[in-house]
Amino acid sequence: MAMQVLATKLFVPLPRTQAVPRPRLTRKLDAGAAAGRRLTLISAPAGFGKTTVLSEWIAACRLADPDLRVGWVSLEESDNDPIRFLTYLVAAFDAAHGSATSTGDDVTRSMEWTLTALVNDVTHHANRILLVLDDFQLIEDTSIRDAVTFLLDHSPPNLHIAIASRSDPLLPLARLRARDELTELRATDLRFTPDEVAEFLTLATGMALSPGDIAALEARTEGWIAGLQLAALSLRERPDVSEFVTAFTGSNRFVIDYLIEEVLERAPNHVREFLCQTAILDRLSGPLCDAITGNSDGTEMLAALERANLFVVPLDDQRKWYRYHHLFADVLQARLLAHGVAHVNALHIRASDWFERSGSPEEAVRHALAGSDFPRAARVIESTIPSVRKSRQDATLLGWLALLPPSVIDSRPVLRVFAAWASLVAGDIAAVEPQLAAAEQQFNSAVDGGAHESEPGEELNSLLVTIALYRGAVAMALGDMSAIRTHAQHALDMATPDDHLGRGAAAGMLGLAAWVSGDLEAGVGAFRESARNLRRAGNHFDALSTTMVVADMLLALGLLEEAQSGYDLALREADGNPPAADLHAGLSEVLRQRDQPEAAAEQLAAAVALGNGAFSHEHQYRWSVGMAGVTRSEGDMEGALGFLTAAEMQYRRGFFPEARPIGGLKARIWITQHRHADAWAWVVEQALSSSDEPTYLSEFGHITLARLLIAEGTNEAVNDAEALLTRLAHAAKLGKRTGSLSEILILQALARQTQAQTKLALESLEQALILAEPEGHIRVFLDEGAPMLRLLRTAAGAGIQPDFVRMLSQSLRNAGENDAIAPMAEPLSEREQGVLRLLATELSGPEIARQLHISLNTMRTHTKHIFLKLEVNNRRAAVRRAESLGLI
Repeated sequence: MAMQVLATKLFVPLPRTQAVPRPRLTRKLDAGAAAGRRLTLISAPAGFGKTTVLSEWIAACRLADPDLRVGWVSLEESDNDPIRFLTYLVAAFDAAHGSATSTGDDVTRSMEWTLTALVNDVTHHANRILLVLDDFQLIEDTSIRDAVTFLLDHSPPNLHIAIASRSDPLLPLARLRARDELTELRATDLRFTPDEVAEFLTLATGMALSPGDIAALEARTEGWIAGLQLAALSLRERPDVSEFVTAFTGSNRFVIDYLIEEVLERAPNHVREFLCQTAILDRLSGPLCDAITGNSDGTEMLAALERANLFVVPLDDQRKWYRYHHLFADVLQARLLAHGVAHVNALHIRASDWFERSGSPEEAVRHALAGSDFPRAARVIESTIPSVRKSRQDATLLGWLALLPPSVIDSRPVLRVFAAWASLVAGDIAAVEPQLAAAEQQFNSAVDGGAHESEPGEELNSLLVTIALYRGAVAMALGDMSAIRTHAQHALDMATPDDHLGRGAAAGMLGLAAWVSGDLEAGVGAFRESARNLRRAGNHFDALSTTMVVADMLLALGLLEEAQSGYDLALREADGNPPAADLHAGLSEVLRQRDQPEAAAEQLAAAVALGNGAFSHEHQYRWSVGMAGVTRSEGDMEGALGFLTAAEMQYRRGFFPEARPIGGLKARIWITQHRHADAWAWVVEQALSSSDEPTYLSEFGHITLARLLIAEGTNEAVNDAEALLTRLAHAAKLGKRTGSLSEILILQALARQTQAQTKLALESLEQALILAEPEGHIRVFLDEGAPMLRLLRTAAGAGIQPDFVRMLSQSLRNAGENDAIAPMAEPLSEREQGVLRLLATELSGPEIARQLHISLNTMRTHTKHIFLKLEVNNRRAAVRRAESLGLI
């Protein structure tokens, strides 16, 4: 369900009919926009006419460019919820476009893809677009400020952003200034000049003030527009203007107090009462005001206040909605408190009742909380939870719960469960289960005739499912896989057939547990079931996102064809919308594994074409990892390391397992560069050992360790690698992870090749070839380079998988690999050749010496010379080198 949008928050204020024209300000704003600056900032205290200047500038811009499109958002404190902010941002862009953006009604997937979709839409729009964010000082949420920074960093040339704020926003203003991308208006710019003061007072009072009086008021107010407006209201009924001007003194705060007293005291009683009673409202309409005051003249009263210029601002063209000037509202509310808290609370409760009946539950909750009617607030919150959850306004719900007394929450099992969720979000794991258990007991006791205050509805009906899912989330946080499966299955068993969200969440949780434990077939099935339910619930983008999860498991299972088909189907469904960029990046890895480098690069380019920064944040690193893979395949190892470093900066740990850690990918490149010390540093950091019992989550790391041990080349290291690979192969076979097993068998073959165990090496290689050929799993062989080419030459001679071996060998040669060994700089002597031939046997050193009728020291001398000439440092390496050169 899409969040309800208040149209009045998107209304672009019309210029005031009696406003003083300020061409000096609009010229400055025009110059900034014409220079291509990204941001206009109007920052000044209340009452300096920030909104008025913007409305005047927009009117002037529209005259100069009738095709200009304007999106306006009047911000409030409640807009600190990221989803709520995004909803209004999208609505503002829709209003500017005159049509719906590509985000549709769903802004819940992620901040990044929503912003990316907006940027892409603006980029392809022919017109200039101005986005205005008014009252930005109310925004404190860091993720929202990050969102605005994202828009500023990625805004196309036809988008300009304007912000009005009482204080400087926490945005990269210094950077924008340094790049000449910022236009600023501040209080010193906005203050009325003496000429503007004179024109304003003449318009506002209808009186011809003397130059002396005008100069005095300008000096006393320092050009502060609100102070001048208040002075003008008082002057209308002052017989002695000069006496009033002489008495007009003091700071702004005192001026406000004095003049408001003047205005209010001179207003009729019924007007004064109307102003104070309705001061609790952020927006005013005739019917709403009638509900607050108990009268029936609200519409007429608002129109009269506007005609009297009594600090009322229209919010739409039809004059149905208004708001008070912020300063005026502050003072009215202060006066209202003098009537007592009980009186104020009663007004809030009337407002809450009206908003609830009018279908605005968020406003109803806000006023119920402000009026301390917590049972009412709790009731409305419970009725709102389904729509709030589906629109993912998590911050709003958390804020409401924080304002409810514990006793109210404890009387309602639904709120108790979401209070437990709030504890989980806050990281207070220990507090979660007691709350869930208490809610569960309340629910069950009600079934047996007990009582609680939660009312029947969607959330109460699925409460036990929600409790089970939150228990599963606790188990996730604790890493308890068995408990995750137990709670997820319990939730699935209890969910009704039409509870698609519950069933989707439970299936996804089961899939996660299976994935982490290495049962990838079960994980694939569970995530596909989750996707089916998410589609039934209308969460299509979330369903598409499971494609990457499933593909990651299919790669480990060796099912490349199935992974590619899944990506192709998902991309057709995404149709260029998020998460299409993620899908393109994921597909590139499948194509790279099948040795289709050009197609892989095309997928990565397609992802970029969807927009600058077009990835959801949890998968943003995928593109960089994909580029690293393609770059490595091209032989550019340093370039690949650069992309992996970028991926490390973009990666954020979540619930999904890091099955192929980026550090491990870097370590593998270091091994090819003979940077063994760097690779060992990563191995030590991960606490990996060749004696470990492998698990699925450590599989990639342990395979990397085996590579490093083989590269070390000593007998002990290679033996350790073989023992580790044997255990890894057993675990991969049990888990049916054919993709992993293929790589393990290849490393076994290479390890045995280094030990001159040619027959055993070919046995392992043959198994790997048989597993990989049907799925076109090619890159796993090609990444091994020249050692693999030498082994394939031997396999070809033995008649193993001839077509596949021939294709792999040719691909390696096309990539520039060479199985030839450089000739020796100095040939072996006849005696050294005799020693070398015996080194290739199983004879020990003393046995070789006795057979050659030489001393042991002489044999060691010959051996040392052989090692130096062959450029090796051990017996096995000498034998391998000699075999390659055809010496034995």
